[in-house]
Amino acid sequence: MTSLEIFAIICGVLGIIGSIVPGLPGPPLSWVGLLLVFFAGNRGDCDPISTNFLLIWLAITTIVTILDYVIPGWFAKTTGGHKEASWGAIIGLFAGIFLTPIGMLAGALLGAFIGEFYFAQQDAMHSVKASLGAFLGFIFSTGLKLIAAGIMAFYIFKAII
Repeated sequence: MTSLEIFAIICGVLGIIGSIVPGLPGPPLSWVGLLLVFFAGNRGDCDPISTNFLLIWLAITTIVTILDYVIPGWFAKTTGGHKEASWGAIIGLFAGIFLTPIGMLAGALLGAFIGEFYFAQQDAMHSVKASLGAFLGFIFSTGLKLIAAGIMAFYIFKAII
């Protein structure tokens, strides 16, 4: 196994982790892993990773990355939330990262509620609805990133092993 292949595997694993943990660009890291496999030239028993394959996955990675920023806000606005709910969800997520994955989810939900209730000065029921929207947006965008990064990691492992 070459050093490029080792780095490709690391990028694939970090891509999956980065799809959940904020601050790590999950799908872009997985795409770099595909690129490293392409340059390593070792494609095992799978179909060759072609330039077209890389360009298609670059487009998918770009779209998923952009949607990751758009979807939570859209979900929050759809449920009547304001930008404060979206920002609260992001801040709560970062605060909860030091706990467990459940802490991250609870932090995002609580942060969205606080943002909507305290900073947007909405009533409690409206804040609950908006925070659930922001939370569902976060879950949906995280799911998209996990699917994309997981498929790319599959191709990385399939090409190397």
